[in-house]
Amino acid sequence: MTVTLSRRSLVTIVVVAAALVAAYLLGSIRPSVANAEPSAARPATLLAATGTGSSTSGITVAGTGTVKGTPDTLTVSLSTTATAASIDDALARATKAQNAVIASLKKSGVADKDLQTSNFSIQPNYTNKGLPSGYVVNEGVTAKIHGLGKAGATLNAAVQAGGDNVRVDNVYVSIDDTDPLKGDARAAAVADAKAHAQQYAAAAGRTLGQVQSISEQTSYSPMPYAYDRAMATAAGSAAVPIQAGSQDVTVSITVVFDFA
Repeated sequence: MTVTLSRRSLVTIVVVAAALVAAYLLGSIRPSVANAEPSAARPATLLAATGTGSSTSGITVAGTGTVKGTPDTLTVSLSTTATAASIDDALARATKAQNAVIASLKKSGVADKDLQTSNFSIQPNYTNKGLPSGYVVNEGVTAKIHGLGKAGATLNAAVQAGGDNVRVDNVYVSIDDTDPLKGDARAAAVADAKAHAQQYAAAAGRTLGQVQSISEQTSYSPMPYAYDRAMATAAGSAAVPIQAGSQDVTVSITVVFDFA
């Protein structure tokens, strides 16, 4: 028997067959999807339950120790300045005065290692109307004078040797060797930090343990000294009065303690 199907019937059969196949496939896959557990969920839950993060238990405090010392060194910067119509003449005059200053310092006992050239310049000089009128040469030397007892006389003699060409740029007193003072300041800073840490630990109901780390900052500032050339000139060969006073050497530390 021959069965003849129309075009519409064939389309209907194909659509029904496709629907049956799709339903079968979905039915076979759905159970595995429903029973599956995301791979990332189990490790995340495990880490949350068994994670053992650690933190350091301790306290960080600051401590400061200050020790006073007596200055024993005078550092002075001296400049010699000369003006002339030519560079050669200005340089010759400034150099002559500078050599006289250095010779005087050495004669007073200042060692070569304590003398250092600190400035040298050559500049054109102008009148008030802006016209060139020659050149200005400036030469500078810095001297470290050990022992304040002789520093005043040494400074005055150097200024007198240079004459009117000399200018005192900077003078200050200082402590030459601060290491012993720093040692005392460090000990005081540690004691200060420990006292603070014990107070905090007691307030928190804990017992202070060992030191984990210490970091340090040291401060020390030389004391400026005012030099009056007019007074020194009036005094002639007399020593310029130098007052030592006292200076602070300070050590600041940061200490980390653990708890016992």
